[in-house]
Amino acid sequence: MPQTETIGLLGGSFNPVHAGHMMLAAYLTQWGVVDKVWLTLSPRNPLKDPATLLPDTKRLAMLAIATKGVARVETCDIELSMPQPSYTINTLDLLARRYPAKRFRLIIGSDNWRIFDQWRDAQRILDDYGVLVYPRPGYPIESGHVDGMEVVHPMMVDISSTQVRDAIARGRDMTCFLPPGVYKYIADNKLYKYQAT
Repeated sequence: MPQTETIGLLGGSFNPVHAGHMMLAAYLTQWGVVDKVWLTLSPRNPLKDPATLLPDTKRLAMLAIATKGVARVETCDIELSMPQPSYTINTLDLLARRYPAKRFRLIIGSDNWRIFDQWRDAQRILDDYGVLVYPRPGYPIESGHVDGMEVVHPMMVDISSTQVRDAIARGRDMTCFLPPGVYKYIADNKLYKYQAT
């Protein structure tokens, strides 16, 4: 009987996807924590400023550029077709039904782990799927065993999409901070108030 493939689900706005996201995904696959990572785009939040949060289509295009040719890291757009608001448990359940031969595990940062008990059906996410938690600066992970939760320690850089957007708006060249091709897409489409240097 073939072994079940384990998929790590890393959700986010990816506004834009940056090198930190890709390094995390690569670590989890290359070090055998999961077989693949699916970067799962969260829909555009109508409460967020549209000047900073790009439309779903543009963020999805950047994810497609970022993951093209990257072994075992893929783009997932399932949440774009789901009813809103979209809860993580609903995403996991739908994926489990759609891909019954795969096992899904949620990937979150320690900042989200700190408030994880407030998530909808948090205990069922732990019980049915499991959660991989990676450290984020300023959010130490409380010691102690939690069933269904595993701490991972990837090689990381302290970078955020907010920092990248701000730097692009100031005309800084962010080529080395973004996956290959993503900065060119931003520049070509003049996103994030891009200013040529």
